[in-house]
Amino acid sequence: MVPEATLEDGVPRTDGWFVVNARDARWQHNEMGWYCNFEGDDGVRFEQLGINLNVLPPGSPMAMYHEEPGQEDFLVLRGECVLIVEGEERPLRQWDFVHCPPQTKHTIVGAGSGPSLVLAVGARKGNATYPYDETAARYGAGVESEGQHPRDAYARYGELETVPAPEL
Repeated sequence: MVPEATLEDGVPRTDGWFVVNARDARWQHNEMGWYCNFEGDDGVRFEQLGINLNVLPPGSPMAMYHEEPGQEDFLVLRGECVLIVEGEERPLRQWDFVHCPPQTKHTIVGAGSGPSLVLAVGARKGNATYPYDETAARYGAGVESEGQHPRDAYARYGELETVPAPEL
């Protein structure tokens, strides 16, 4: 029998099943926007797939342009975004679903006149790589040059701070 996880302040502290309202889960914020991954600290991490919510202000990337060894999928729950995929731009609006098979280069950037809300789900299969892409660089959503470490690319957006859930 799988035990129920222990939650503290909406964050799992032990492995197991649990229910948490997204407003009560841990949210983090930096200049990229708001992020909620539903996972805990100290090894209390989902083994097979990552799932998170992202609230993106217009012009803010959800992540640096990257590719993963596992599939990733995205659902725009609110607002407008721009998908940068394999060097191309595609507009996204509420209820658009994006499927990225393994090794698909991509990122999503907030667009429109207000914040967007994106659900992201991805298989845990290994580490992402961060190729240079001119389109992503124009949006501030990628490494600035070939070989730049992604840590340095993310640094321009500041450290994540724990905050209350954003109002939408």
